[in-house]
Amino acid sequence: MWLVLTAMRRPITILVAVISIALCSILALRQMKVDIFPKLGAPAIYVAQPYGGMDPAQMEGYLTYYYEYHFLYITGIEHVESKNIQGVALMKLVFHPDTDMSQAMAEVVEYVNRARAFMPPGAVPPFIMRYDAGSVPVAQLVFSSETRSPGEMQDIALNRVRPIFATLPGVSAPPPFGGNQRSIVVRVDPERMRAYQLSPEEVITRVNRATTVLPSGSVRTGDFIRFVSTNAALGANINELLDTPLRWGPSPTVYLRDIGTISDSTDVVVGYAHVDGRRTVYCNQARRCVYS
Repeated sequence: MWLVLTAMRRPITILVAVISIALCSILALRQMKVDIFPKLGAPAIYVAQPYGGMDPAQMEGYLTYYYEYHFLYITGIEHVESKNIQGVALMKLVFHPDTDMSQAMAEVVEYVNRARAFMPPGAVPPFIMRYDAGSVPVAQLVFSSETRSPGEMQDIALNRVRPIFATLPGVSAPPPFGGNQRSIVVRVDPERMRAYQLSPEEVITRVNRATTVLPSGSVRTGDFIRFVSTNAALGANINELLDTPLRWGPSPTVYLRDIGTISDSTDVVVGYAHVDGRRTVYCNQARRCVYS
């Protein structure tokens, strides 16, 4: 009751107070920073090292070991967690609280470059990501089909759908999971290899040389200039690779078609994604931190 009596006795004072509160509220809203996902300061950094074809034991012995050895030199490191699966090594670096994560990230990149000097040939640079609220998935885009295989869905999600989301402001679209990449697959018969006295290393070396990407040339035939393809894997007829010679000399030449087959297929499956009991492919959609 006393509020009502005070407002009736001093109406101008109350009116000025209400207007002041309203103006201050509008000013505060206009100057307030918009923080959709604030930085949590979680002291963790993730490192993902891919290497196609290696089993978990090889990933741990040839790659993860050297990373873990060098990561222990980083300032403020608490412990390192690692998980090795077919073709991928996943490492989590946990730091002590109040660690300068910018300096820690710089040191991680430095020691990653140093550790790569001890790794097998062909090891590509790993993915290095600092854990933050902006990297937490906020949605999952699931692909399923009655007629397409997981490999085809993986190819569509990676090359057609992912670029659409990656270009949206504030949206991060990691690569899809659950499928396998489209690849030119060569299958060889072990019995025929033994019959021709060929080793797997010889076959791999000859196939790699036959699929080397070289600049295409041109041949003038009369009034026409024809372009020459130098890589059958990039052309339309992949069966030309079956004519790759594996061994030649005094004995009859052994070609790839004598011991194996080739197909436009997918690589080895290293992960599965099931939704409602069906094989699917999904993409995690994350929201980047936005400040204004």
